[in-house]
Amino acid sequence: MTARSPISHRGELIGTTAIGRRMKVLQADGSVELVPVISGNSFRGVLRRIAEGMLRDVLDYEGQLPLAVAHALRNGGAIVKTSAEPVTGRRLHQLRELVPLLSVFGGAIGAAPIDGCLRVGHVVPIVTEAAPILRREYPGPVPSRFDIEALESYSHLDDVTAGHAGTAVDPVAGSGGSGSPLMRYDVETLAPGTRFESWVQLVRGSDLDHAFAADVIGEFTRSGWLGGRTGIGHGQIATTVIEQADRGPVVDWRDIVASRRDEALQTLLSLPA
Repeated sequence: MTARSPISHRGELIGTTAIGRRMKVLQADGSVELVPVISGNSFRGVLRRIAEGMLRDVLDYEGQLPLAVAHALRNGGAIVKTSAEPVTGRRLHQLRELVPLLSVFGGAIGAAPIDGCLRVGHVVPIVTEAAPILRREYPGPVPSRFDIEALESYSHLDDVTAGHAGTAVDPVAGSGGSGSPLMRYDVETLAPGTRFESWVQLVRGSDLDHAFAADVIGEFTRSGWLGGRTGIGHGQIATTVIEQADRGPVVDWRDIVASRRDEALQTLLSLPA
């Protein structure tokens, strides 16, 4: 993946500065470097949201599912205490066949999680400090992490008004404040042009799972993003799939899922909420 805009992925907030997420990487000489990464959880979340949009288009369940089930499809759900029977055995097998998103990504529905067959890696920048964990060798000059890290400053206008309309007032101005309605904050980013690598793998997935996941990855290469703050232009990427699967999808998941739409909706509506 290559960044086409700044990439931001917050690890912690110090004052008004959003610090990027970093991971310790042990170097060949025994030293440790902090490498900025996009977590695999964040990457998986992007893929899941793309997958949910594709499934919703095929099953056309907009506004028909309980909130807990919709949350499980789009965000993974949450384990809650319930007296309902967990989804196991033949019922779970049927659910995986009817809703490939849950088979691939899994989710938490009721009191028991559903394991997905998808595995993803962290999105690691191709920098010298990350060399020990990169899966490939990259020719040409490779930048240092210090070359790609940047700090962007932003301002936010405090719209608190008092007295006359349209007049911004600093509420602490009367007690020695600056009187400025602006709040300044900083965001650590990775520079446009930064290259990344990651990986995606399906473990014991069915033909339907492979076809669905391949379609999701294909859509990610066309419209996917990384990190946060996409509303202000961050997160834009260009993606290339280096290695295709040994066997291509041999089924049309859309036709299979659409042909059993009513059964799939009934199954989703019957899930513990």
